[in-house]
Amino acid sequence: MNPLEIVSKTPKNNCGKCGYLTCLAFAAAVTKTGVSPGKCPFLDLTDLNLTIPEAHNLEDIPRQKNLQLIEYLKSKVAVIDFSAIASPLGAQDDIQNKDALIFQYLAQNVYLSKTDILIDNKIPEDPRDQILLYNYVHSRGNNNPGQEWIGLESLPNTISKVKTLAIYAEEPISRYFSNLNLEQIIKICTSLNAIEATHENNASAGMIFPVLPKVPLYLLYWEAEPNEGFASKTKILFRDNVLNYLDLETLVFTAERLAERIISLAG
Repeated sequence: MNPLEIVSKTPKNNCGKCGYLTCLAFAAAVTKTGVSPGKCPFLDLTDLNLTIPEAHNLEDIPRQKNLQLIEYLKSKVAVIDFSAIASPLGAQDDIQNKDALIFQYLAQNVYLSKTDILIDNKIPEDPRDQILLYNYVHSRGNNNPGQEWIGLESLPNTISKVKTLAIYAEEPISRYFSNLNLEQIIKICTSLNAIEATHENNASAGMIFPVLPKVPLYLLYWEAEPNEGFASKTKILFRDNVLNYLDLETLVFTAERLAERIISLAG
Protein backbone atom coordinates (compact mmCIF):
# COMPACT_ATOMS: atom_id res chain seq x y z
CA MET A 1 0.00 0.00 0.00
CA ASN A 2 1.34 3.41 -1.03
CA PRO A 3 1.12 6.13 1.66
CA LEU A 4 -0.37 8.51 -0.91
CA GLU A 5 -3.35 6.17 -1.31
CA ILE A 6 -4.06 6.56 2.39
CA VAL A 7 -3.55 10.34 2.25
CA SER A 8 -6.19 10.54 -0.48
CA LYS A 9 -8.72 9.12 1.99
CA THR A 10 -7.96 11.72 4.68
CA PRO A 11 -9.14 15.36 4.89
CA LYS A 12 -5.55 16.35 3.98
CA ASN A 13 -5.69 19.24 6.47
CA ASN A 14 -2.86 18.10 8.78
CA CYS A 15 -5.10 18.48 11.82
CA GLY A 16 -2.77 16.44 14.03
CA LYS A 17 -5.52 14.47 15.80
CA CYS A 18 -3.75 11.23 14.86
CA GLY A 19 -0.64 12.37 16.73
CA TYR A 20 1.36 13.11 13.58
CA LEU A 21 2.25 16.53 12.21
CA THR A 22 1.00 15.78 8.70
CA CYS A 23 -1.39 13.41 6.99
CA LEU A 24 1.50 12.08 4.91
CA ALA A 25 3.57 11.28 8.00
CA PHE A 26 0.62 9.39 9.47
CA ALA A 27 0.06 7.47 6.22
CA ALA A 28 3.73 6.51 6.03
CA ALA A 29 3.63 5.27 9.63
CA VAL A 30 0.58 3.11 8.86
CA THR A 31 2.20 1.46 5.85
CA LYS A 32 5.76 1.17 7.15
CA THR A 33 5.55 0.54 10.90
CA GLY A 34 2.08 -0.86 11.47
CA VAL A 35 0.50 2.15 13.21
CA SER A 36 -3.26 1.66 13.43
CA PRO A 37 -5.24 3.57 10.76
CA GLY A 38 -7.89 4.08 13.44
CA LYS A 39 -5.75 6.87 14.91
CA CYS A 40 -7.19 9.13 12.22
CA PRO A 41 -10.86 9.75 13.12
CA PHE A 42 -11.62 10.85 9.57
CA LEU A 43 -9.95 8.11 7.53
CA ASP A 44 -12.25 6.52 4.97
CA LEU A 45 -11.22 2.88 4.65
CA THR A 46 -13.54 2.27 1.70
CA ASP A 47 -11.74 0.65 -1.25
CA LEU A 48 -8.47 0.58 0.67
CA ASN A 49 -6.74 -2.80 0.48
CA LEU A 50 -5.06 -2.22 3.81
CA THR A 51 -3.46 -5.09 5.69
CA ILE A 52 -2.66 -4.18 9.27
CA PRO A 53 0.23 -6.15 10.79
CA GLU A 54 -0.87 -8.30 13.73
CA ALA A 55 0.99 -10.63 16.03
CA HIS A 56 -0.25 -13.91 14.59
CA ASN A 57 2.86 -15.84 15.60
CA LEU A 58 5.74 -15.64 18.03
CA GLU A 59 8.01 -13.92 15.50
CA ASP A 60 5.58 -10.97 15.31
CA ILE A 61 5.37 -10.39 19.06
CA PRO A 62 8.73 -8.59 19.56
CA ARG A 63 7.96 -6.15 16.73
CA GLN A 64 4.53 -5.39 18.17
CA LYS A 65 6.08 -4.77 21.59
CA ASN A 66 8.67 -2.49 20.00
CA LEU A 67 5.95 -0.49 18.26
CA GLN A 68 4.13 -0.11 21.57
CA LEU A 69 7.35 1.05 23.20
CA ILE A 70 7.84 3.65 20.48
CA GLU A 71 4.40 5.10 21.20
CA TYR A 72 5.23 5.17 24.92
CA LEU A 73 8.53 6.96 24.28
CA LYS A 74 6.79 9.48 22.05
CA SER A 75 4.46 10.30 24.93
CA LYS A 76 7.49 10.82 27.18
CA VAL A 77 9.32 13.17 24.82
CA ALA A 78 6.14 15.07 23.95
CA VAL A 79 6.45 17.16 27.13
CA ILE A 80 10.14 18.02 26.63
CA ASP A 81 11.24 21.46 25.47
CA PHE A 82 13.45 20.49 22.54
CA SER A 83 15.14 23.89 22.41
CA ALA A 84 16.43 23.33 25.96
CA ILE A 85 17.97 19.94 25.23
CA ALA A 86 19.37 20.49 21.74
CA SER A 87 22.81 21.61 22.94
CA PRO A 88 23.23 18.94 25.67
CA LEU A 89 22.39 16.32 23.02
CA GLY A 90 24.70 17.80 20.40
CA ALA A 91 21.68 18.41 18.17
CA GLN A 92 20.37 21.40 16.21
CA ASP A 93 16.93 22.98 16.34
CA ASP A 94 14.82 22.79 13.23
CA ILE A 95 14.16 26.41 12.25
CA GLN A 96 10.79 25.50 10.74
CA ASN A 97 9.61 23.27 13.60
CA LYS A 98 10.46 24.05 17.22
CA ASP A 99 9.40 20.51 18.15
CA ALA A 100 12.06 18.81 16.06
CA LEU A 101 15.78 18.09 16.37
CA ILE A 102 18.43 17.42 13.74
CA PHE A 103 21.54 15.37 14.44
CA GLN A 104 23.72 12.55 13.12
CA TYR A 105 23.42 8.83 13.77
CA LEU A 106 26.20 6.70 12.31
CA ALA A 107 26.93 9.32 9.64
CA GLN A 108 23.25 9.50 8.71
CA ASN A 109 21.04 12.57 9.02
CA VAL A 110 18.30 12.24 11.63
CA TYR A 111 15.19 14.40 11.72
CA LEU A 112 13.37 13.66 14.96
CA SER A 113 10.09 15.31 15.91
CA LYS A 114 7.67 14.44 18.68
CA THR A 115 5.72 12.28 16.25
CA ASP A 116 8.13 11.13 13.52
CA ILE A 117 11.67 10.05 12.83
CA LEU A 118 13.40 10.19 9.46
CA ILE A 119 16.88 8.81 8.81
CA ASP A 120 18.30 10.20 5.58
CA ASN A 121 14.74 11.26 4.73
CA LYS A 122 13.36 7.74 5.15
CA ILE A 123 11.22 6.16 7.87
CA PRO A 124 13.38 3.59 9.71
CA GLU A 125 12.34 0.05 8.83
CA ASP A 126 13.57 -1.39 12.14
CA PRO A 127 11.61 -0.11 15.18
CA ARG A 128 14.74 -0.52 17.31
CA ASP A 129 16.33 2.49 15.60
CA GLN A 130 13.39 4.63 16.67
CA ILE A 131 13.57 3.25 20.21
CA LEU A 132 17.28 4.07 20.37
CA LEU A 133 16.81 7.61 19.07
CA TYR A 134 13.81 8.45 21.26
CA ASN A 135 15.69 7.06 24.27
CA TYR A 136 18.60 9.32 23.43
CA VAL A 137 16.35 12.38 23.27
CA HIS A 138 14.48 11.36 26.42
CA SER A 139 17.78 11.39 28.31
CA ARG A 140 17.82 15.19 27.79
CA GLY A 141 21.57 15.06 27.37
CA ASN A 142 24.45 16.03 29.57
CA ASN A 143 27.14 18.65 29.02
CA ASN A 144 29.65 16.83 31.24
CA PRO A 145 31.99 14.71 29.08
CA GLY A 146 32.95 11.22 30.18
CA GLN A 147 36.31 10.92 31.88
CA GLU A 148 37.55 7.60 30.52
CA TRP A 149 36.92 4.72 28.13
CA ILE A 150 35.62 1.51 29.67
CA GLY A 151 34.52 -1.92 28.51
CA LEU A 152 30.88 -2.92 28.74
CA GLU A 153 31.79 -5.31 31.55
CA SER A 154 32.66 -2.29 33.73
CA LEU A 155 29.06 -1.09 33.67
CA PRO A 156 26.56 -2.57 36.15
CA ASN A 157 24.38 -5.60 35.32
CA THR A 158 26.07 -6.39 32.01
CA ILE A 159 27.00 -10.08 32.30
CA SER A 160 24.62 -11.23 29.57
CA LYS A 161 25.12 -8.09 27.48
CA VAL A 162 28.88 -8.63 27.18
CA LYS A 163 28.25 -11.86 25.28
CA THR A 164 25.62 -10.20 23.10
CA LEU A 165 28.07 -7.41 22.26
CA ALA A 166 30.70 -9.95 21.25
CA ILE A 167 28.37 -12.07 19.10
CA TYR A 168 26.59 -9.27 17.23
CA ALA A 169 29.26 -6.57 17.03
CA GLU A 170 32.85 -7.39 17.96
CA GLU A 171 33.14 -10.82 16.32
CA PRO A 172 31.49 -9.82 13.00
CA ILE A 173 33.77 -6.78 12.76
CA SER A 174 36.83 -8.95 13.40
CA ARG A 175 35.82 -11.39 10.67
CA TYR A 176 35.39 -8.63 8.08
CA PHE A 177 38.48 -6.70 9.06
CA SER A 178 40.59 -9.86 8.89
CA ASN A 179 40.20 -9.79 5.09
CA LEU A 180 41.32 -6.15 4.81
CA ASN A 181 44.58 -4.31 5.28
CA LEU A 182 44.89 -1.46 7.76
CA GLU A 183 44.62 1.20 5.06
CA GLN A 184 41.30 -0.25 3.91
CA ILE A 185 40.05 -0.52 7.48
CA ILE A 186 40.85 3.11 8.23
CA LYS A 187 39.21 4.24 4.98
CA ILE A 188 35.98 2.42 5.86
CA CYS A 189 35.96 3.81 9.38
CA THR A 190 36.61 7.40 8.33
CA SER A 191 33.70 7.18 5.88
CA LEU A 192 31.55 6.84 9.01
CA ASN A 193 33.16 10.00 10.44
CA ALA A 194 35.48 8.02 12.72
CA ILE A 195 38.78 9.53 13.77
CA GLU A 196 42.01 7.71 14.49
CA ALA A 197 42.92 7.47 18.15
CA THR A 198 45.72 6.12 20.27
CA HIS A 199 46.21 2.39 19.72
CA GLU A 200 45.86 1.23 23.30
CA ASN A 201 47.18 -2.16 24.43
CA ASN A 202 49.24 -2.54 21.24
CA ALA A 203 46.15 -2.58 19.04
CA SER A 204 46.71 -2.49 15.27
CA ALA A 205 44.10 0.25 14.87
CA GLY A 206 42.02 2.47 17.12
CA MET A 207 39.04 4.44 15.81
CA ILE A 208 36.49 6.61 17.62
CA PHE A 209 33.03 6.64 16.02
CA PRO A 210 30.49 9.39 16.83
CA VAL A 211 27.57 6.96 16.72
CA LEU A 212 25.45 9.73 18.25
CA PRO A 213 26.70 13.26 18.97
CA LYS A 214 27.27 12.49 22.67
CA VAL A 215 27.69 8.71 22.41
CA PRO A 216 31.05 7.85 20.83
CA LEU A 217 32.28 4.27 20.55
CA TYR A 218 35.98 3.47 20.63
CA LEU A 219 36.86 0.49 18.45
CA LEU A 220 40.17 -1.27 18.99
CA TYR A 221 41.28 -3.88 16.46
CA TRP A 222 44.17 -6.33 16.65
CA GLU A 223 45.33 -8.07 13.49
CA ALA A 224 45.77 -11.83 13.61
CA GLU A 225 49.19 -13.22 14.48
CA PRO A 226 49.13 -16.78 13.06
CA ASN A 227 52.68 -17.52 14.19
CA GLU A 228 51.68 -16.73 17.76
CA GLY A 229 48.35 -18.53 17.51
CA PHE A 230 46.28 -15.35 17.91
CA ALA A 231 43.18 -14.69 15.80
CA SER A 232 42.10 -11.15 14.94
CA LYS A 233 40.20 -9.42 17.72
CA THR A 234 37.94 -6.39 18.21
CA LYS A 235 37.10 -4.60 21.44
CA ILE A 236 34.49 -1.84 21.71
CA LEU A 237 34.78 0.69 24.53
CA PHE A 238 32.29 3.25 25.83
CA ARG A 239 32.55 6.50 27.76
CA ASP A 240 32.01 6.01 31.48
CA ASN A 241 29.02 8.40 31.40
CA VAL A 242 27.23 6.59 28.57
CA LEU A 243 24.31 5.45 30.75
CA ASN A 244 23.36 9.12 31.07
CA TYR A 245 22.19 8.84 27.46
CA LEU A 246 21.13 5.25 26.75
CA ASP A 247 20.07 2.16 28.66
CA LEU A 248 22.05 -1.06 28.30
CA GLU A 249 19.75 -2.57 25.68
CA THR A 250 19.98 0.37 23.30
CA LEU A 251 23.67 0.84 24.06
CA VAL A 252 24.49 -2.67 22.84
CA PHE A 253 22.26 -2.03 19.83
CA THR A 254 24.40 0.99 18.86
CA ALA A 255 27.39 -1.34 18.61
CA GLU A 256 25.39 -3.85 16.59
CA ARG A 257 24.33 -1.11 14.19
CA LEU A 258 27.93 0.09 13.95
CA ALA A 259 29.01 -3.41 12.94
CA GLU A 260 26.30 -3.59 10.29
CA ARG A 261 27.30 -0.22 8.86
CA ILE A 262 30.97 -1.19 8.73
CA ILE A 263 30.21 -4.53 7.09
CA SER A 264 27.91 -2.94 4.50
CA LEU A 265 30.78 -0.67 3.46
CA ALA A 266 33.35 -3.44 3.59
CA GLY A 267 31.25 -5.63 1.35
